[in-house]
Amino acid sequence: MLISHTKSHSAPGHRLPAWRWFFPLAALHAALMVPLSLLALYHQSGALTQLASPAAHGRELVFGFALAVIAGYLLGPLPRRRLAGLVALWAVGRLGVLDWPLIHVATLADGLFALWAAALLVPRFMAAKKWRNRILSPLLGLICLLGVVTLTWRYLGDMPTTTPLMHQSVLWLVLLMTFMGGRIIAPVVNSYLMQRFGQSGAGVQPRIEAALIVLLGTTPFLMLWPQLQPLAAALALTNGGLVLLRLYRWGPCRCHKRPDLIALMVGYAWLGVGLLLMARAWWLPAHDSAPLHAFTIGALGTLASTVMLRQAILRAKARPEREWTLIPLAALFATAAILRLWALEAGSAWLSMLWGAALAWSLAWLLVAGRLWYWIGRLPAPRPAVK
Repeated sequence: MLISHTKSHSAPGHRLPAWRWFFPLAALHAALMVPLSLLALYHQSGALTQLASPAAHGRELVFGFALAVIAGYLLGPLPRRRLAGLVALWAVGRLGVLDWPLIHVATLADGLFALWAAALLVPRFMAAKKWRNRILSPLLGLICLLGVVTLTWRYLGDMPTTTPLMHQSVLWLVLLMTFMGGRIIAPVVNSYLMQRFGQSGAGVQPRIEAALIVLLGTTPFLMLWPQLQPLAAALALTNGGLVLLRLYRWGPCRCHKRPDLIALMVGYAWLGVGLLLMARAWWLPAHDSAPLHAFTIGALGTLASTVMLRQAILRAKARPEREWTLIPLAALFATAAILRLWALEAGSAWLSMLWGAALAWSLAWLLVAGRLWYWIGRLPAPRPAVK
């Protein structure tokens, strides 16, 4: 079943859903950060020295953007002051990519945001009855902890552990997307199939979910040792097959009249494709990090944007299947992912392809931000507090 947020019994006027602030800000951040990263990496932008490495770019995408989306989706309604404090810490933390005198303040704010988010999120799933649900607690805690640990790169410089740790972070995010994506997709597909065809779908598929949790939870540890990378490749191949099998059982072809469901499934498919590409890369003599972009662009971009828009549309008492941007967004993220994956094989056109990918990504997130503001403006007015 879909993971539910903790319900609030406080006065509505004193609480605000976290997604109303985090989702639009995360969308704008995503739209700006990738072009800024390219400027810092390849055009010697002096004001963005903290972004002038692939690891720093990846860290901002995972622990700046993705962590904001996670917080917005899972935190639920919060007291306004607490939410304002979290958003302020996150926003100040994003200034850490600039070369400015107060970078220590930004680093401290970024670390405090990750720790505060962990303190709020981790306890929520510790009391779950099924171990598959309890896995969220250590997983969210680990992702937040990595967000703090990776801040040390700014002061210790590029270390031998920098790239492997960033790869680890992406793989843990893949496990989170695989788990959460399944919990979001399965019930809405079931509901649609029951309504349209009078029969339920495959559901969560608990055996496949359990296998994915175990195998995806093992893979990041195996990839740390070169001697075990063939085994890690075999696990990645198995994981990719399981993800695509699970997706096939949901019946994408039967949902062709629901663009919101198709977009979610396209994002989930990118997880399977990314795992297959990663298995291939680990079999090669030289490790290639390009497949990671199937996760961070194709899967994260498509899944996060669809979830964010569905959340806003449903809260506005409207129908997500009527949102016209969902399929174009999936196409933009697919274009960005394909261009990024092919860039290193494009010869002299590699930088043009990188900029093409960045522009497709940014256009998609600007569109998401615009639609979020549109739907937020149509949210029903909160009921007055009962005295």
